[in-house]
Amino acid sequence: MTEPIRILHFADVHIGMERFGRVDPSTGLNSRVKDYLDRLWDLIEFAIEQQVDLVIFAGDAYKTRNPNSTYRREFSWRIKTLADHGIPVVMVPGNHDLPPVSSRASTIEIFDTLAVPNIYVLDMDSGVTLIETRHGPVLIAPAPYPYTSELVSREAYRAASLEVLDRLYTEFMSDIIRAMADQVRARPDIPAVLVGHFSVDGAMFGSERSVMVGRDIRVPRAVLVDEAWDYVALGHIHKHQDLNPGAQPPVVYSGSIERIDFGEEKEPKGWVLVEVTPGHASYEFVPYHRREARRFLTISYDCRREKDPMAAVLHHIARYRDDGLVKDAIVRVRLKLREEQDRFIHDRQIRAALSDAFAVAGILREIDWRVRSRLGAVDFEKATPLELLERYFDNLQTPEEEKKALLQDAARIIEEV
Repeated sequence: MTEPIRILHFADVHIGMERFGRVDPSTGLNSRVKDYLDRLWDLIEFAIEQQVDLVIFAGDAYKTRNPNSTYRREFSWRIKTLADHGIPVVMVPGNHDLPPVSSRASTIEIFDTLAVPNIYVLDMDSGVTLIETRHGPVLIAPAPYPYTSELVSREAYRAASLEVLDRLYTEFMSDIIRAMADQVRARPDIPAVLVGHFSVDGAMFGSERSVMVGRDIRVPRAVLVDEAWDYVALGHIHKHQDLNPGAQPPVVYSGSIERIDFGEEKEPKGWVLVEVTPGHASYEFVPYHRREARRFLTISYDCRREKDPMAAVLHHIARYRDDGLVKDAIVRVRLKLREEQDRFIHDRQIRAALSDAFAVAGILREIDWRVRSRLGAVDFEKATPLELLERYFDNLQTPEEEKKALLQDAARIIEEV
């Protein structure tokens, strides 16, 4: 029986995400950037210790298309460490890696330019590529995020609406993937892996849309669930998921290696360890090696029935702290308050209670405003948007005819929405 080829699949590193961080005096780096780099190093140590045969990176090395030199250096030497240990690394660019125009280099093209041994940067022009590993060859079919600016310049795309453009992008990617599937079918004795960076119909989205660069590209799931492939390694969507569970081939988003915001608070983060042979692949999700992804924690509390809301909030926070959930986490606090309670809530005391946290992202108040005297005695829970808007115009002493016209426009907009 052929010994399986072991592949580590990861994506969406997004080095350069600085939100909730501060400068680390020991490195000069933002502490959140260091989180991402530490997770990447854990992944690399894992790959070396597990003696994987191949590492596949499915795109989005950086947060922006123009990362600074320090970020490039920190990412590059870590990736080169894999190559130096004799592990081939296949990389395809994601939307965050591509410049606005195709004549400029992608952020990961430097490896190819310098001809770094064991590192293969594949793009649309590369086509199906045979990669030799210590346990045999693997066919890699690259389907990176396309240069949409180049596509738009084509005659068929120029006058197209956004809806038509999305359809044309889908057809463009689907045709490329089908053509590569036809090529690998001619070599059924060699494991074939499709590596792509795009969205797939039916996938569950995460916080990637909050940092999206360029238009989204969608590919039908039916195009990927093809027996020509033994494994489909995807990047772009931050939530780890298999779009063909329990069947062959696995169609897997590895997910991002680190959380970027509270939208990913409950999502596991990590990479995928794959074993592939001709006609079959199995995998396991690896959430961490040395350390877990930075935790995000939301502490919510409804104070509206409390006589002493500040004491109640501090007591509630103490329960999380005693359970070890606050330490080194990025924390936000969400409070529901009656209007008269707001003045008893002191942010400084809350932040002091959260002193063990990595960062306090915010203290959010949801105040139960029953009456706002400036606009008159209005029950905001029962008033319609038009009633509130009319009261606002009355408060501004807007002329009657102008108010009537504005309310008509508002009604039309609300109806359209």
